[in-house]
Amino acid sequence: MVDLTALPGHARSASVAERAARVRFRRALALMAMTLVAPGSAQLVAGNRRVGLIALRIWVGTLVVGAVLLLAMLLDRRVGFRLATNIDLLLLLWLALIAGAVGWAALFVDAWRIGRPLSLRIQHRRAVVGLNGLLCFGVAGTLLFGAHLVSIHRDFVIAVFGDGEVTDAHDGRYNVLLLGGDSGAGRWGLRPDSMTVASIDAETGRTILIGLPRNMANFPFAEGSVMAEEFPDGFDCEGCYLNGVSTWAEDHTDLFGDSDTPGIDATAMAVEGITGLPINYWAMVNLAGFKQLVDAVGGVTLNVRQAIPVGGLGDDVTGYIQPGKQKLNGFEALWFARARQGSDDYSRMARQKCVMNAMLQQISPQSVLTNFGDLAQASSDMFSTNLPPSEADRFIDLALKARGQKMSTLSLVPPLVNTGNPDIDLIHDKVDEAIDRAEGDGDGPSRKRKKNASVTGGSIGSLSEGYAANQADDLAAAC
Repeated sequence: MVDLTALPGHARSASVAERAARVRFRRALALMAMTLVAPGSAQLVAGNRRVGLIALRIWVGTLVVGAVLLLAMLLDRRVGFRLATNIDLLLLLWLALIAGAVGWAALFVDAWRIGRPLSLRIQHRRAVVGLNGLLCFGVAGTLLFGAHLVSIHRDFVIAVFGDGEVTDAHDGRYNVLLLGGDSGAGRWGLRPDSMTVASIDAETGRTILIGLPRNMANFPFAEGSVMAEEFPDGFDCEGCYLNGVSTWAEDHTDLFGDSDTPGIDATAMAVEGITGLPINYWAMVNLAGFKQLVDAVGGVTLNVRQAIPVGGLGDDVTGYIQPGKQKLNGFEALWFARARQGSDDYSRMARQKCVMNAMLQQISPQSVLTNFGDLAQASSDMFSTNLPPSEADRFIDLALKARGQKMSTLSLVPPLVNTGNPDIDLIHDKVDEAIDRAEGDGDGPSRKRKKNASVTGGSIGSLSEGYAANQADDLAAAC
């Protein structure tokens, strides 16, 4: 240690000034560090104590609320889903993040002020200004980016979820009608190309996909429904098929009161009459926007059993999706699901179920968080539903439970069902049997894929013998 008394007067003064400069510099750094770790603490010890006390209380309160919510979500993950789909709470969080960004930045500027920058040496002053600016913009920028993500998510919830009434499970199951249609002027949503009922166990999430062919005719509607009154003998008009119910309803909207979706309502009435299952909710998927969803999560891995044409049926075939287990991008996955060249409708239905199963198993919470912005945009473009936001947490939880479980399928197609003149009693029996088997109550044997089975249109099986993915107790094994 230097003995200051042994130094000349001017040297002793310079050494004291140097030490004082370092002390002021360290004090300025400490005030910024305090603001970073505990906003308001710098003001509490060296500035406006009232401002510091308010800021510190807000910070501690935020930490306590965050800890309580984290604990609640660890005990019941549905708490997090419920919070994430509450648009009022999301708006409050958005405002809080913006206010936090502005307030925290102001505290950093004030910490710089009370650090008396003009009393610092020029090199110390530059360092303090640079560090303060870095912390100020870093913290505020992070909070503003968080507010941006919250805004995207809130817009997604508003755009996707509907205002349907909350309904209870029927015999322990929720039945959701999944509709798929091509986009285009006057096309999207009018004549659905794909109709599937996802029957979901209300406790375990175990799911059965019940596929309905678009060319089914002569079927009844749900008893007591508007469509049943119009067609008491079933939809038996000439050229009338299941995918035409929506168009008929859109031409007779006066029968459906104030409904914004008469086509979907009428289709649900038809599906209820065919399957005997009451429909809780519906979800409409725009197949053209589906490719955005697949791209947003980085692709989907599928087992391509035959070359699948891109194009065809009136358009030129521009290429093929080659056989093999491979990761497909959105464009390829869309054509895998929709291609009919060299195939038939029932083989295509089988491939669509394989895509559904792959998406359920492969879309992880991590991929959702990593690609949240793109995923939210893709989902709002391709997806609509009457599921109310208050029920979203229930179905997200069921979807997570369904991951890793076997998914069953039952498709009401030949050779099981004559689509031109379906045996409705037989269909109801088959639906009940499939549900009993999935719940472990059935006595029927489990369906197993035949060795060396033929492959038609990219699906195991044929039109005459049926397709494995259309009638399976384990869809993954049939794909």
